[in-house]
Amino acid sequence: MFSRSTLPPRGTGSLPANMPSPCPSSMMPTAIINCSITPSMTFTKTSQKFGQWADSRANTVYGLGFATEQQLHQFSDKFKEVKDAARLAREKSQDKELANTALNIAAPQYSQDLSDELQSPPVMCVNGPEDKLFRSQSADITLSSEKERIKKMLSEGSICEMNLEAELFTLQDSNTKLVAALHEANANVEQWKKQLAAYQEETDRLREQVSQVAELEAHGGQGPSDLLKDELTQSLEELEALLKAKDEEIHILQNKKVEYHEMEHDRDEAIHRLRETEMRNAEMERRIQNTEQTLSNSLEDRDRMDSEIQRAIEILDIKIFDLNDLRQSLVKLIDK
Repeated sequence: MFSRSTLPPRGTGSLPANMPSPCPSSMMPTAIINCSITPSMTFTKTSQKFGQWADSRANTVYGLGFATEQQLHQFSDKFKEVKDAARLAREKSQDKELANTALNIAAPQYSQDLSDELQSPPVMCVNGPEDKLFRSQSADITLSSEKERIKKMLSEGSICEMNLEAELFTLQDSNTKLVAALHEANANVEQWKKQLAAYQEETDRLREQVSQVAELEAHGGQGPSDLLKDELTQSLEELEALLKAKDEEIHILQNKKVEYHEMEHDRDEAIHRLRETEMRNAEMERRIQNTEQTLSNSLEDRDRMDSEIQRAIEILDIKIFDLNDLRQSLVKLIDK
């Protein structure tokens, strides 16, 4: 028969005090079950009025008998309900609350009782798990700071890359327009060179005619009329003015060509800066991957520390339970 009348609950879940006794009152005194329920415990129905209460972690199995099958079902349902509540409470509770509850409440309470009556030393030292918990919390703070720093680096890198891409697109658009204007200007220059050559030939021809007229007049020969001379002179002046205008246009186009080369230089610099930014982003991604790997390793270390803390808590619970049984046995011996 399994009966614990003085073991207080440990915060994981407990059966109520008004739970029906698992043994008939006609056979033996009523047993009041006041026990902590953990997710590792199971209750299995073995017959219509009997069941087994097993704890896999403590390696214990208890047989329970009930007066009626209804009481057995009622106990089984209540056991399942309390076990589910304990499991949910453990899943939702934080590691700090779990450690503080087990180490700072249960251990001091039982160690004080035992020191008053038995004057025995504490079962185990809890400084180790507390130190691990402190290191775990420090690791959480460090990991949070590292995450914030990585987010800031990514944000700054993205903004810089977006600005450079916008500048590159602007330069590419300007470059396209300048290339089109340069091609058009080159075509115009070729055309104007041909026209200039034709005008020069015409000018030379007119100058030759003017020279011939002047020679004829100098030799006293009969030359062209004054009207023809005026026309030739006017044509010559117009051609010279046209040549001068074309020379100025060619000079302007040459200046534009120089400006185009400067724009090409600016574009090359922007492309170079963009490539440097891409290299920095690649380096940043590599550092982020390394940081994520470090973060993953730190999380694994923290999980291992949490597992060690949990095992220490469970061992402490078992030791406390054993000491409580020893205390009850000693009290019974003293009473006898």
